[in-house]
Amino acid sequence: MMASLRRNLPAAWDGGRCPEKVQPWHHDRLAVVYVRQSTAQQVLDHQESTRLQYGLTTRAVELGWAAARVVVIDDDLGKSGTSAEGRAGFQRLVSEVSLDHVGIILGVEMSRLARSCKDWYQLLELCALFRTLIADLDGVYDPAQYNDRLLLGLKGTMSEAELHIMQQRLRQGLLAKARRGELALVPPMGYVRSAAGALVLDPDEQVQQVIRLVFRKFAELGTVNALLRYLVAHQIQLGMREHSGLARGEVVWRRPSRATLQNLLKHPVYAGAYVYGRRPVDPRRQRAGRPDTGRTVAAPDNWLVLLPDRLPAYITWEEYTANVARLQANRARADTLGVVREGPALLTRLAVCAQCGRRMAVHYAGDDRHYAYACGRMRIDYGLARCQHVAGPALDAFVSQHVLAALQPAALELSLEAATHLERERADLDRLWQQRVERAAYEAERAGRQFRLVEPENRLVARHLEREWEEKLAAHLGLAEECRRFQETQPRGLSAAEREAIRQLAADIPALWQAPTTTAADRKAIVRQVVRRVVVAAAGESERVRVTLEWVGEGRTAGEVIRPVARLEQLTSYPQLCARAQQLAVEGLTAGAIAQRLNAEGYHPPKRREAFGAQGVQDLLQRLGVVTKHSHGRPKAGLGPHEWGLRELAQAVDMPHITLYNWVCRGWVTARREEPPPQRWILWADAAEVARLRERHRRSLSEEAHDRWCAQPPVTTADPSSTL
Repeated sequence: MMASLRRNLPAAWDGGRCPEKVQPWHHDRLAVVYVRQSTAQQVLDHQESTRLQYGLTTRAVELGWAAARVVVIDDDLGKSGTSAEGRAGFQRLVSEVSLDHVGIILGVEMSRLARSCKDWYQLLELCALFRTLIADLDGVYDPAQYNDRLLLGLKGTMSEAELHIMQQRLRQGLLAKARRGELALVPPMGYVRSAAGALVLDPDEQVQQVIRLVFRKFAELGTVNALLRYLVAHQIQLGMREHSGLARGEVVWRRPSRATLQNLLKHPVYAGAYVYGRRPVDPRRQRAGRPDTGRTVAAPDNWLVLLPDRLPAYITWEEYTANVARLQANRARADTLGVVREGPALLTRLAVCAQCGRRMAVHYAGDDRHYAYACGRMRIDYGLARCQHVAGPALDAFVSQHVLAALQPAALELSLEAATHLERERADLDRLWQQRVERAAYEAERAGRQFRLVEPENRLVARHLEREWEEKLAAHLGLAEECRRFQETQPRGLSAAEREAIRQLAADIPALWQAPTTTAADRKAIVRQVVRRVVVAAAGESERVRVTLEWVGEGRTAGEVIRPVARLEQLTSYPQLCARAQQLAVEGLTAGAIAQRLNAEGYHPPKRREAFGAQGVQDLLQRLGVVTKHSHGRPKAGLGPHEWGLRELAQAVDMPHITLYNWVCRGWVTARREEPPPQRWILWADAAEVARLRERHRRSLSEEAHDRWCAQPPVTTADPSSTL
């Protein structure tokens, strides 16, 4: 061994040519032999290189080190030298040098130590600082000497350049093969690689059936979560081929997951395209010890290779692009609609403010029946007033009416499509159940054959096979029973009565829209299919709202919605309403008769109740100062001239009735109390007294505001002149 090593070493290893570099105090420290191979395959196949590196221990002895003082560091076998991260052996070597424990480092060549100039020059700096020698097949070097340091730096640079050249050569060869579509990648779920190396559809019919069902249901349901819930509800599993281990090539059925479904829907191979470079590595996102991290998702324009129509497909390229666009639109971002959310608001993320052009938010108050569309972007961004606030039910009713009118011509097509969809879904589920039962029967039959082939005397194996056969038989019987139960609860075809029911429901779309089985999410999904956005423009604080429906594709529909408002003064017809109510009161009509006349003439209260009532008219007349002794069409019993009830006078004075009651208790108002129950308070006030009470209430409000202002702490400033 020693003679062979000596024949392979150059003459520069002769100890007589470098005695001035190896000093006696070097022998007081350790001689470290660093051993490294880049990959595990090199360790197994290139054993001669490993043997040569281990043989350097003999060379350290020849240079004067005792055998007990020679340390071999081989922790980095099978690890690349591109970086010091993850190389425990190299880090140990640097630590020993930093502790002044190493006299010489021996390696076959500099690339064994490091192929990165950053790591290499760090080691050189430490070796020069602690006077540690470095030796390779060409000789012994002292990093503290300029010429040796220059030569070592050149060798490190060449080592890094050599690695770059090798990687570039391999990379270009790999890209050239990928551009021809011949680079063999791991087959995704639903594909296998044939004996000729081509990618073909999985020969298992059930695997293909499940994948086609996944794509079809996603096109129908629209979200990954809904698709996942559907698969779990029907106990549908995904068939995958094992790529390693003893079960390599066999189909393994696993439960679906969100990540698996997303990868399946986003992979272009299912559309028949050969793709390479979809997920490049960003070095900035990599972490030490985890080489698989740092993957990023590249846009289709940045894929290195895209060869359409090169592979057998499950879906078309148009369907694939539609699925990717749907997944992107489902994300709740400013430029997307997002998925359909819960809640009765029909125009979530569809309503747009006409003033600022932003989407209007939905505000729920109390239960879900009370909601409104509001735009507060100007207040949030600039501190200005809120753009507008529109009650939701009135706006939703307007949009629903136009959407149902647009869908009415397609009633027959909707009924036929619904029937076809139900039959196809039931047929797909029945086929999956039949395939599961058939697979279970095959597994049970195979277990039986294995049991019958075993020697009867070998009871250790026979008992295990017998137990396995019984388990397979029980699984087969259980699946068969579940399949029969499924067929009984969901027959394959639709009966004539079911078809007629579907046809009647589709013909009466408004009834179907209002049916209890139709959820708010269903209505939102239907609206989003035909409406692109709804532009809302409220006329100030009035009840009139201008609405513009922009349909998907082309076309617009404009109209006006009457929304509920808080006060009568906000109605655009308020001046006409007041004038008409006063006119009818002058004519001597009662409050009830006035209410009937106003309703007949088309006037409406602010809250959009059906009609005015007698009490509402009475409140309006008292607010206008029109004194009437009639309530609900009848004169109040027991009241004399200029006498009022407590609440009636409070409304006439425009003050809270609790405040007026306190005034009565203090004696500020002339009042008496009835003798019989319920012993109401009867207050006296003519027109002058009503005016006096109103003025006193106004002064009390002003005094309270002044007292609150005076109670505030004074504002102090550092500079007295700032208050001038």
